[in-house]
Amino acid sequence: MPRTEETDPFCLPPAEAAALLAGAPWRRFAVIGDSLSKGTGDPSPGYASLGWPDRVADVLRRIRPDLACLNVAEVGATTSRTLKTQLGRMTAFAPDLVHLPSGANDLFRPEPDFTVIEKALGAVHEAAAATGATLTVFTLGRAFVVPGFPDWDQRVRTVNAITRRLASDHGAVLVDMWDHPVNDRPDLVGPDGIHFSASGQAVLAAEIIRGLMVRV
Repeated sequence: MPRTEETDPFCLPPAEAAALLAGAPWRRFAVIGDSLSKGTGDPSPGYASLGWPDRVADVLRRIRPDLACLNVAEVGATTSRTLKTQLGRMTAFAPDLVHLPSGANDLFRPEPDFTVIEKALGAVHEAAAATGATLTVFTLGRAFVVPGFPDWDQRVRTVNAITRRLASDHGAVLVDMWDHPVNDRPDLVGPDGIHFSASGQAVLAAEIIRGLMVRV
């Protein structure tokens, strides 16, 4: 029998997700970063065609119907671009919940400078933390594979280690997707081999909600 959103053991029905976050204080949810933050992805049979940010927002609106959302993530944005074009809008929005990027597009250079990457990601975390908001961030999954880079696995492991350090330093909710069992699913990513399909978006949203549960 084909797997669907209702039968997927890693997914959360909206009512159950809302029950996990009952009493959640957040009223202003902001998302910054790249296409992974934006929730870009292709449809999956049996799953609603929604990115993870919209899914999380829908759950939060069950608790706080007046929730305001701002997603200024840009497809192709590097961390440096996020700093230049998105932080001002995020700060002006005065969020109390902010999702941060994971540095995925910084890995596409011939030789990524991880010292520079960490400095830029650190500046994003610092600016978001200064708002007083609860922060969330996820690591890149091992299913995120880009052909043409022989050392791709090590690149992802390195940026994930940076993400984990920064999350710890700034008290962010860390959703560690690197070795999540969903990475073994052949239909996890879309035809581009990079972005989660709708099924992956549903699982990612559920994991973010589970992570937020400890802050309620």
